[in-house]
Amino acid sequence: MIFLNLKAKLNLCPTEPGCYLMKNKNDQVIYVGKAKNLKSRVKSYFTGAHNEKTTRLVLEIVDFSYVLTNSEHESLILENNLIKQYLPKYNIRLMDDKTYPYIELTQEEHPKLTVVRKKKPKGRIFGPFPNVYAARETVRLLNRIYPLRKCDTMPKKVCLYYHIGQCLGPCEFKVDYKDHISDVIKFLKGDTKEVVNNLKSQMDEASLLMQYEKAIEFRDMINHIESTSEKQIINLNDFKDRDAISYAYNKDDIAIQILKLRQGKIVDHEQVVFSYVGEYKETLLSYLQQYYETYSPDELMFSTRFEIEDLEPLFDKKVVIPQRGDKKKVVDLASKNADYDLEHHFMLFRHKQEKTQKALDDLSKILGIDINHIETFDNAQLFGTAPISACIVYKDQAFEKKSYRKYHLNTTTNDDYQAMKEVVYRRYQKNLIENKKMPDLILVDGGKGQINAAKEILDQLNLKIKLAGLKKNSKHQLEALVYQDQVYPLLKNSELYQLLLSISEEVHRFAIAFHIKTRDKRANQSFLDDIKGIGPKRKLKLLSQFKSIEEIKEASDEVLRNLGLPDEVISALKEVVK
Repeated sequence: MIFLNLKAKLNLCPTEPGCYLMKNKNDQVIYVGKAKNLKSRVKSYFTGAHNEKTTRLVLEIVDFSYVLTNSEHESLILENNLIKQYLPKYNIRLMDDKTYPYIELTQEEHPKLTVVRKKKPKGRIFGPFPNVYAARETVRLLNRIYPLRKCDTMPKKVCLYYHIGQCLGPCEFKVDYKDHISDVIKFLKGDTKEVVNNLKSQMDEASLLMQYEKAIEFRDMINHIESTSEKQIINLNDFKDRDAISYAYNKDDIAIQILKLRQGKIVDHEQVVFSYVGEYKETLLSYLQQYYETYSPDELMFSTRFEIEDLEPLFDKKVVIPQRGDKKKVVDLASKNADYDLEHHFMLFRHKQEKTQKALDDLSKILGIDINHIETFDNAQLFGTAPISACIVYKDQAFEKKSYRKYHLNTTTNDDYQAMKEVVYRRYQKNLIENKKMPDLILVDGGKGQINAAKEILDQLNLKIKLAGLKKNSKHQLEALVYQDQVYPLLKNSELYQLLLSISEEVHRFAIAFHIKTRDKRANQSFLDDIKGIGPKRKLKLLSQFKSIEEIKEASDEVLRNLGLPDEVISALKEVVK
C-alpha cells in the first residue's frame, strides 16, 4: 500500500523548483532536499542503484511533501531554513548554527558595509545570500564605487582610502552620506542596472584595448552582482514571526496552504485538502479560526482571495492582506502551492478514498450490512512469555489510533483460543458498562478456531456483531476472509485485499511492538518488584547489599532496618523469601 501510494504521488509531483521533505512511518521528517525539477529529483530516489546512506534513507521513506518556490535560488534558501527547523537525521550539511550571510549597512553616524551572519544584525540588512563569495565581492565593489567608511576604528587623520577617492574622510571632515546611502540601498534592493551598464562599458573598452585580464575582472564583478541581487522572497529581513495563508477551492474540496515564517524565514508549511458541505467560505474560516485558537504569530498575511471584513472579526489587528512588495509575493507563493494541491487532490487522495470505499462496499456485500467501524484483535506470546493482546480501530476510512488498546492477558499464557475469549470479553463487557457504541465488524487474526472462541463470548454478552477472520497461509501471508464457515479467497490486486492487508499489518505491528516492550520489561524484573513498599531505591539498596535470595533470607531485621526498610516492609519481604 505504501509503495502504491508513493508511486501515485510521484507521478503527480510537479516539475517546478522547490524543496521536498522525506518522512518515515512516524511522520517525522528524515531528509530535506531542494530541486530545480521536483519530480525528476524525488523520482531518482526510487530508481537505480544508490550508495549505502541513500539506500538506508529510501528504506525508511513512507511519504513525502513539498513546497513550490519561484526559483532554484529560493529553494536553496528554503532548504537551509527547513533543515535547521527539523534537523533531519540524514542531512549533514547546514545543521550547525551557521546561516547564510547577509549584507549589513550599519546604522551609525558614519555607516559602513559588511558581510554578517548575525541572527539579528542591528543595521539595515539585505539577503540572505547562498553564494558567500559573491556577497563579499559585491561589498568590495560597492566600497570601491561609494565612499563609505572602510575602517573599523576611526583613525586620527585621513588614510589611503581618502586619497584614492574611496572615503570622504569623516575622521577629519564633516561629511554627508545621504545620497550615497540612497544609491547603496537602491543597488542592494535590486536596482543594479546603472552600475552593471557602467561595468559592461568598462569591460568592452578593456577588451578592445586587449586588456583581457582587466576585462575578465569586470565580467566577474557583473556575475557577482547578478548572483547577489537575484530576487528571492523566502526570507523577509525584519525577523518577525508571521504566517502567509491562501487557499483554492472547487465544488467539492478546499485546499489550504500556510507558509510559516519565524524570525523572518519560511521554516515550515501546513497543507491540507478536505471536502466540505455548504458554503466554502464558512468552512474555510471555521478551519482557520480553530487552527489559530491556541496560538498565532505576530502577523497573519492573507492572500487577496480573502476579504478583510471576514478576517478582522476573527483575528483582529493581526490581519494584513499585502497588495505589493515581498509580502505579497510570499502569499502569492502560498496561493501557488494551494492551487497545485487542489488540482492534484482528486487524482491522488480522492482516488484513494474511492478505492477504499469500493473495498468497504465489497466487504459490506459479503456481510450483508454497511461497514464503517471495524475493530481487529491479535494475540502475541513467546513460549508462554509475556502473553498480550491488542485491538486496533478502523473507522471512517482511517485508523483511529487514539482508540487502540493493549491488554496483558491473565487467564492463559499460550492458549490462543483462551486469549481471544479473554480479550473479547474484557473489551466488550467494558463497552456495555460504559454504554459505548459497538463496532459494525470484529476481525480476528486467525481462522475458524479464533472466530468460534470470540463468538462464544459475544453470545454470552448477548451481542449481535458481525465476526470474521483473517486467514493466513503457511508463510503467514493473508489469503482469505473467513465468515460464517465460508472462506472467501482474496485477489491480491483487489481493493478489498489491499484494505484487509493494511488492517492485518497494522494490528500485527501494534501487537508485536507491545509484546516486545512487555517481554523486555519482564526480563528486567525481579521478585522484589511484587513486594509492596519496595520501590526502585529500596530495590537498588537490597541488590547492592545482598548477592542472593539466601543472604536476604538470613539477614536480621536490624540489618534490613539500617537499609531504610520499615517493619511492615521487612515482614512482607521475609514472607516472600522464606
